[in-house]
Amino acid sequence: MTRHIDAATADAWAALGGPEDLAGQVSFTGTEGVLPARLPVRELARATVGVCSLAAAELLAARNATPLPEVRVHEGAVATAFVSERHLRIDGRAPVTFAPLSGFWRAADGWVRTHANYPHHRARLLTALGIHGAADDRAAAAALAAEVASRPAREVQETVYAAGGLAVAVATGPAPAVHPLVGTQITGTRTAGAEPARDLPPAPLPASGVRVLDLTRVIAGPVATRVLALLGADVLRVDPPGVREFADAHADTGMGKRSTLLDLSAPGGRGTFEQLLASADVLITGYRPGALDRYGLSPEALSERRPGLILAQLCAWDPSGPWAGRRGFDSLVQAACGIAAAEAAGDDGRPGVLPAQALDHGTGYLLAAAVLRALTDRRTTGAGRHLRLSLAGTASWLLHGIRPAPLDGAPYEPGPWLTETASPVGTLRHALPPLGYAGTPANWSRPPGIWGTDRPAWES
Repeated sequence: MTRHIDAATADAWAALGGPEDLAGQVSFTGTEGVLPARLPVRELARATVGVCSLAAAELLAARNATPLPEVRVHEGAVATAFVSERHLRIDGRAPVTFAPLSGFWRAADGWVRTHANYPHHRARLLTALGIHGAADDRAAAAALAAEVASRPAREVQETVYAAGGLAVAVATGPAPAVHPLVGTQITGTRTAGAEPARDLPPAPLPASGVRVLDLTRVIAGPVATRVLALLGADVLRVDPPGVREFADAHADTGMGKRSTLLDLSAPGGRGTFEQLLASADVLITGYRPGALDRYGLSPEALSERRPGLILAQLCAWDPSGPWAGRRGFDSLVQAACGIAAAEAAGDDGRPGVLPAQALDHGTGYLLAAAVLRALTDRRTTGAGRHLRLSLAGTASWLLHGIRPAPLDGAPYEPGPWLTETASPVGTLRHALPPLGYAGTPANWSRPPGIWGTDRPAWES
């Protein structure tokens, strides 16, 4: 057991606005061989889980007027959770995490990274590059490789982006630093006619009774809300009915939550959503900046009518940068920010990858920590908070803000951090939660259900 002020943990805690005197209250147990990489992924992973555990402990102590619970984080648990989608088994079956057309492709002057896991993204990628009639994935991959090889990387990037697809030119070096790691702004106090923030009385779990509307997809946002559900929150994921989520992804990140479908563009769906929002404590969105403004969900509109609401916005790219409006995923951000170049191995110049979707998972734990800290602060101020996080911000922190600081420990084995749980989608072998404050639940209170089948109503 090592107890000292870990530099990356202290940096993340400061970015969250946490009291400086608490930064040294996180202990780590080291494990050899976890998340091996050229960049300090191990240090990023444990720091994000560490501050999330500390934020949970802080809120629990505040709600119950008790001393801060001890915070102890094990690197073995962190490493296992950071690749939870790889450890997942559904009735013994391993899920598919990347589609055949998602990957690196050699261009005329470098490399391109594509993302085509969703069918509509696959179709747009091929159409943008003039590839038609490919009978199967093998034929499509061969045609894609030939077409990308004939064009400059940035031409491919912009052509695919213009068609609504996903491709980025692989950067040859690190992008400039993006700040801040966590953007936060107090959004106001109660005004005449506005609903007050709901009180959070003493409770056995930090987020007991907290109502969270989850408008996120894929990994980062769902990881954050999976954490909040573990800590007692009533988390309701809301998706549009026309864009299905992968069942395997939901099996991994749907732990502890419920899932419903609402069409916000239809009067009935919008009305139901507004009823949910009226008593929500937290709204977490994973859409591009401005994408939800037409539904009255801009930060300004929400602050005016729900001043006590905590709004957390997650996006791929720097929300104040030129790519703010572009779609993105962890793998694309790794490629565009210089991580893929830093992790390259071999003599062929092929870009590399991190040993985990570390931007997704790390940002997810930071997002959960930011929400927990905002809930703690709201107890005394009554004010809401606007939180902004991005995968690019976490990438920048990894590239520019963290130094290697390994810890000694036993060789890594994932077995102690895996379990089996029966669920409506089958028997799941899955990673256990990595949070480490004294009293952390050992597992989620409920398994994932079938995506989109729950009632649009609060349980708490």
